[in-house]
Amino acid sequence: MLLGLLVTLLYLFAAAHIGSRLFHHEGPRHKLSAMAGTLAVVLHLVLLVEGIFSLPGQNMSILNVASLVAWMISLSMTIASFSLTNAILLPVVYGFASLTVLVNLLVPDTYQMHIEMRPALLTHISLALFAYGCLMISLLYALQLAYINFRLKHKQKSMLHSSLPPLMIVEQILFKLLLVGTVLLTLSLISGFVFLNDMFAQHQAHKTVLSLLAWLLFTTLLLGHYRFGWRGRPVIVATVAGALLLTLAYFGSRFVKEVLLGM
Repeated sequence: MLLGLLVTLLYLFAAAHIGSRLFHHEGPRHKLSAMAGTLAVVLHLVLLVEGIFSLPGQNMSILNVASLVAWMISLSMTIASFSLTNAILLPVVYGFASLTVLVNLLVPDTYQMHIEMRPALLTHISLALFAYGCLMISLLYALQLAYINFRLKHKQKSMLHSSLPPLMIVEQILFKLLLVGTVLLTLSLISGFVFLNDMFAQHQAHKTVLSLLAWLLFTTLLLGHYRFGWRGRPVIVATVAGALLLTLAYFGSRFVKEVLLGM
């Protein structure tokens, strides 16, 4: 409990510190927020290890999985912040991570699995989590790209100028993330069809269908970009839609079962 509260406070401090400096002419003070964010990410990992391996096997409850995804995104964005200005994204990332940690503390849940006894399942789940984390980061960059496009289109002076990276760099990173995430999602789906025998079973069908729809959307988006030069608003809308489809696929039924129905 104490460790979880400490992680929550560190994330919130980092988010608040960055957010309070966004409109300052000097921009965020990276050193202090980076220290707080890095420490939060490290302690969050300790908290995850304790939470997931607290039972025989692994406790892969929806809250633990959400916290794990939040940690992956926080780790990636914290590392990226040392080489790229992404201060406008970090408060959102850290705020979401703090929320997952706090809810996990207040509403503990269990969903016991024995992944170590099924290497094929471990491979499938690992690929799915990495794909989801990468594509959720793509969503963040798509939203940032939309904001920068909005500012440029309306030619409005913004005091956030020092905290925003160049448009072309954000766009390049977005498509790289989409490419990596789509490749991981492809491998995740292939591993599911090869190693698992219930991808279209009643309790799995919606996950498979939604994941395939998201994969088709992301693949079409990438082909359109590299073949026809798609960019701008259609790319942003497609990225958001694909991310929503994956979120419904990964968390939809489990949210209903574990949270709403308490099964």
